Formats: sequence, C-alpha cells, structure tokens
Amino acid sequence: MRADEHAGNNDSLRKRYFFKLFSSLAGFLFGLVSQIVIPRGLGPEAYGSFSFLTNFFSQLLGFFDFGFSVCFYNNLSKDRLRPGLVSFYFSFTGIMSGLLVLFVAIAMAASLQAFIWPGQAGPYVYAALGLAILVGISQTLNQMTDAYGITVSAEILKLFPKFIGLLLLLGLFAAHYLDLKSFFGYNYFVWLSFSALVICLIRKKGLLPRNVLALSAARFRAYCGEFWAYSHPLFIASIAGLAAGILERWLLQIYGGSVQQGFYSLSYQIGAVCFLFTGAMAPLFTRELTIAHGNSDLGLMRRLFRRQVPLLYAITAYFSCFIAVEAEKVVYIFGGDRFSGAVSAVAVMAFYPMHQAYGQLSGAVFFATAQTKLYRNIGIAFTVLGLAATYLLIAPIGEMGLNAGAFGLALKMVIINAVGVNVQLFFNSRQLGFSYKRYLAHQLVVLAVFIGLAVGTDFSVGLIIEPKAKIASFLISGVIYSFIAIIAVWFFPALLGLQRQDIYSFFGDLGRRLTHK
Repeated sequence: MRADEHAGNNDSLRKRYFFKLFSSLAGFLFGLVSQIVIPRGLGPEAYGSFSFLTNFFSQLLGFFDFGFSVCFYNNLSKDRLRPGLVSFYFSFTGIMSGLLVLFVAIAMAASLQAFIWPGQAGPYVYAALGLAILVGISQTLNQMTDAYGITVSAEILKLFPKFIGLLLLLGLFAAHYLDLKSFFGYNYFVWLSFSALVICLIRKKGLLPRNVLALSAARFRAYCGEFWAYSHPLFIASIAGLAAGILERWLLQIYGGSVQQGFYSLSYQIGAVCFLFTGAMAPLFTRELTIAHGNSDLGLMRRLFRRQVPLLYAITAYFSCFIAVEAEKVVYIFGGDRFSGAVSAVAVMAFYPMHQAYGQLSGAVFFATAQTKLYRNIGIAFTVLGLAATYLLIAPIGEMGLNAGAFGLALKMVIINAVGVNVQLFFNSRQLGFSYKRYLAHQLVVLAVFIGLAVGTDFSVGLIIEPKAKIASFLISGVIYSFIAIIAVWFFPALLGLQRQDIYSFFGDLGRRLTHK
C-alpha cells in the first residue's frame, strides 16, 4: 500500500514544504545566534576538540548503518504500517550502538586513546559517542515523521527544544559557564527533548500500534535479507566513506592540532547554516520520488527534479556567495578575533553547501530507483581522490604536502564535492531524461550572478562604511544584496529554475493561506 493511501494524518507536499521552510527559517535564526555564541564561549581549541570527536563517531555510526537507514526510510514511505519494520530498524540500531560502545571500551583498555583520539580526554570520548548515538536516533525519528506525512506537527514540535536550548546556551555563555563539559550537556538536553516529543507525537497519531511493532524471529531474519539485498552495494562505499571521513579530520588533528580543527569546524558550521533551508527538503523530496517511482511515474519524477533542485540550489547559492565575499566579517561576528585564522577556510567552505544541496537531492534519485551500485561506484571513486587530495593539502611541506591546514581541507571538500555531484547529475539526466548541459549552465550562471552581486555590494558599502565597523557593514551589505537579488530574480526567474507564472502562483497560494480562516 502506498504511503499516501493510508488514512489519517497525511499532509500535502505543499503544506509540508511550507512548514519545513518556516521551521528552517526559525532554525536558521536559532542556529545563527548559537553559532555566534558557541565558538566565542569555547574558543578554537575546545571547539575543535568537540568537532573532532563528534565527527569521528558520527562517521563511525554512519558506517555501521550500512545504508540500512535509506532502505528503512524508503520502505516506511511506501507502507508506514508494515508489521515489524520500525522494531527491526531500531533493534538493528541498538545492536550497532552496542558494538560501538564495545569498540571504545576495548580501545581504552588497550591504551590506544592517544593514537585514535590525539589530545582528547577519556570522558569526552565517551560523551561524544553517546551524543552521536542520540543524534542518530533523533534524526531517524525526524525522518519517520516525514515518511508518515506528519511533517507539519513535527516541525512545530521541533521548535520548542531548540528555543529552550538556545535560552540555556545564552545563559551558560552569559554566566561564563560555557565550556566543553557544559556544551555536551546542552546538546544532550536538546536532542533528548526532541526525541521524547517526536515519540509522543507518533504514538498520539496512532502510527505505532502493537501489530505494527510486533517482530518475530522469522520476520527479523526476512528483514535482514531484504535490507542487505538493497544496501550491500553501499557497504564498500561505507568503508571508503568511513576511512575518508575519519582520516581527513585525523590528519588535520595530527598536523594542525585542535586549533586548526577549530578553524575548520567554524567554516563547516557556517556552511551548515547556509544549508539549513535546503537540507530540510531532502527527506520530503526523497519520499515523493520513491512514491512516484513505485507508481512507475517517470514524468512526475522528472517534474519533481525540475521544480525542486534548481530552486534549492539557487537559494543556497544566494547565502553561500554572500558569506564567501563577507568571510572576514562573518568570522569576526561568529568567532571573534581568536578565529581570525579561519577567514580563508570560511571563504572557501561557504561554497560547499551549494553542491551539498545538489548532492542530497540528486542522490535521492539513486536511492528511489534502487541504483545503489552506481551510487557506490561514483562515491568510492571520489572518496579515494579526495583522500589523496587531503594528504597533499594538509601534510607538511617536508612530507610532500602543502601544509594548508583548515584552508586545505575546505578547498578539497568544495572541489571534490562539486565535481562528484556533477557526475551524479549526469547519470540523473540519463535516468530521468533531461538535459545535463542545461543544469550545468544553471549552476555556473547562478554562481556568477550572486558572486557579482555580493562583490559589487561589498565594494559599494566599503566606500561608505569604515572597515572597523564590521557588523554594521555586514548588515547593510546584507540588506542591499538581498534587495538587488530579489529584483534580479523577479526579472530573471530562470535563476531559480522557474517561470514568471510559477512566481505568481506561489504568491497567490501564499496570499490564500494567510487570508484563509
């Protein structure tokens, strides 16, 4: 049975998109304040340590997932009342989490801590492990609400722990209690609160009755076979991804230390803020593609891709290009003078979210059409290239490297991601029957237009505002840049991959929503 055919709580795609956009805007504002407070409160070294440890375990947890999370989401989107599916996936998650805890315990007992986690204290290693597991569970629960079609309620609920957490964070910062220990505590509070609220919502909607949760031994074995058949092509890619994800940050820790780790982490987090708007749409896009593919509706898949992908790329580019040009001011606002060494990394890393958005959405096509082998092969090829590039950029000059630190890792991330995503896009074009050259041209034109607007705005404001007034200059530049960008989009809607009629329809629909009683 299709997910849309279930009686009950299914919200329309347009309604879910609207609330995702609203939630993303609120999340953007919360994230903006948080990212101003966190680096300033922790400093480069503690901030780098937190990022290094949490990245290590999130990468390891991603490997132990084996691609099962993608299979779970697709299956749940198709039939959300399938018996034992939810119980199977969370049982699998529990087993994998237990293996991770065992791995850390063995590493600690064998005195491998200094080698695997250079310069990190044992309690923080365990804290990062627990947080990675908790975040993974929370993200799965969030995906479940999208698969169930109850995105609107979930997005509203999501705002409460974010808001309370922000108040807690500001309180810790104001009282000068924001350190690595309290920051871990803050994260545990936010993610635990979110998970508890989502579980209550799902149960209240009646989506987890006993017959759905029932899982026999025979059904568990059947699910193992089904999930493995879908996901095993991703296994080798998972190994490559694990090696690259951990080794890249490990090399930066070895050759650059926690300070360079902190610079890179700041650049990555600023990029993540740019990605908030579009990243929230990826699960919804995947769900609709999966349902369309299940109905053999290639035309709908093509229309979904044409409508969503260029639009979300352009929205991300609007933020990314401005942040790249204003990198020095952004670093001052987010991190203060102690993070001045992160300017070049932030300027480069600002472009990463543009193709990250493309990558998530084009990757959804591979998953929806079960082309996991092709997805794996592309991923492995660029993972190997990326790992080699990482060493050359980060290693000291005396060891055949360029000693570029955080800037080098940021540069590698942007280039490898952009090229890899375009390779994916080429195969998407063959699968869905659209012109790859048209989408490539759109990427380049959007990048050129927004970079040009950002540079022109920055130069013009710089003639009026003194260089020392960084915050005022940033805000004024942002207002002017946004105003000119809106005018450009109005006269050239193709920048968003849209036609003029699409814009009229959007504002007409928005007006009806605002005036609807």
